[in-house]
Amino acid sequence: MASVNKVILLGNCGRDPEIRYLPSGQAVCNISIATSTKRKNKDTGETTESTEWHRVVFYDRLAEICGEYVKKGKSVYVEGRLKYGKYNDKDGVEKYTCDIVATEMQLLGSKEDDAPRSRTGTMPRQDAPKPSHDAAKSRELPKQSSGFDDMSDDIPF
Repeated sequence: MASVNKVILLGNCGRDPEIRYLPSGQAVCNISIATSTKRKNKDTGETTESTEWHRVVFYDRLAEICGEYVKKGKSVYVEGRLKYGKYNDKDGVEKYTCDIVATEMQLLGSKEDDAPRSRTGTMPRQDAPKPSHDAAKSRELPKQSSGFDDMSDDIPF
């Protein structure tokens, strides 16, 4: 029988990534992602929000990319699978973990989110001078014949 272990998260990174390398040279990156749910109480009309925190682990090249581009507060989309584990803490108490092992990641938002902003909250204008119309014409390449120039424009459909 087939089975599926798939997780999709869309949330905000709660802290900067922690990247490390195993003795084998394999990169490992850990982040935490916050997802929020809003609920409206039918009786009181009050809206409550609950936040869940998810531990996400990246490996290999995806770990290096995450370590370089993901920052605290950034919106991120992650696909992966659940991995449960257990360990004994320093007092010998058995603890359980639940991690998401990421297989795909996509940063959300725009590149402007990373750029410095002015005090008004808008991006500083950085317009480059546009080439004149004559300069653009002089750079045009000659058109090559595609072999369809002699065909009529009477297409039946």
